Amino acid sequence: MATVQWRPEVNALTTPQSWRPRYVARNTNGSDVLAARIALKHPSLDEETIKTTITALIEEIRIDMINGDQSSLDNAITFRLSLTGRLDSPDAPLPPAEESVSARAVFSRAITEDVQRNVRFERLPFEEKLPVIATAEDTVFGLSDVLNPGGALRLSGSDLAFTPDAADEGCVIEGTRSGRTAQSRFVSVSDTAITLLPDIPAQNDPWNNEYLLAVAARYTENGTLRTGIYRRRLRSPLTVTKLGHPNPPEVGILTDKAASPYVTVTGGSLSANETVRIQAVLNLHEGSLAFNLLDMSEGGKAGAAVQVTANGPITLAGFADSALTSLNVTVKNFADLVKMIRSGYSGRLVDVLEMRTA
Repeated sequence: MATVQWRPEVNALTTPQSWRPRYVARNTNGSDVLAARIALKHPSLDEETIKTTITALIEEIRIDMINGDQSSLDNAITFRLSLTGRLDSPDAPLPPAEESVSARAVFSRAITEDVQRNVRFERLPFEEKLPVIATAEDTVFGLSDVLNPGGALRLSGSDLAFTPDAADEGCVIEGTRSGRTAQSRFVSVSDTAITLLPDIPAQNDPWNNEYLLAVAARYTENGTLRTGIYRRRLRSPLTVTKLGHPNPPEVGILTDKAASPYVTVTGGSLSANETVRIQAVLNLHEGSLAFNLLDMSEGGKAGAAVQVTANGPITLAGFADSALTSLNVTVKNFADLVKMIRSGYSGRLVDVLEMRTA
């Protein structure tokens, strides 16, 4: 009996670091292979008839799902649809099908238990040498995952060293909507750490301040190019001007690659220029977001949190000794904001805001 192969891989979302098992498929067996195997076991059936039957079965299952039915291969597999999405009221429409509809194949308990009883595992070695970026920190603010044009970005990890003058090696910062810049201003490069002065590519709109970072290296002269991608996203500071004026410009914040901002700053009360942070924390059980203002130190001063469950304006209070007394923001796309925070930011999204009176 063949074994089921797996290998350990780094789980970058846990602290302290942990590993998880990753299933590695030996082969992908298509209709031709399956039909040939069935024909060997059932000589009265020819391969072409079996392949035609498989194709016809798939077509009938597709029709059932389009018609809202589920198909069941007795005591084996059930094929059905599943729906996901947030509704703001019982009579709200479903999100578009491409966002809310998935097709599922559910195996019977008998099949699952039989596989569990008979499966045998083979552990494969840990993945080949690859740049692993464990952390990214701005040295001026002392904050993780901040891409500060006025600071230095320090990366830590393993197997990070590359040849700076090699055309295909190095470090790249790429916007999630647009823009890509190969970095050239390195303070230091070693196996365990890289410090660079970031060149940040411009994106389509000011609120598109989300970036990906990658390091590519060859470990021998003629070796294969290996690329390691930082699993978290970097965000650059956003500037809010004329705060306290009668009609300050709206500034998009807390957004990814979207063409329209999910949240905007619409006004506030500011006595002097100050840099602060705004965060949105997802409550998975309630489906709500908690917004509040923070100082520039993790675990430092914080303003009172405001719970949000839908689009609309809110006012956030400043924190003790802050020149920012209050900040008015409007949530414009609550559903996509929640989706982004859940899938891309592990439940917590933070933007750095450079607040200006002029």
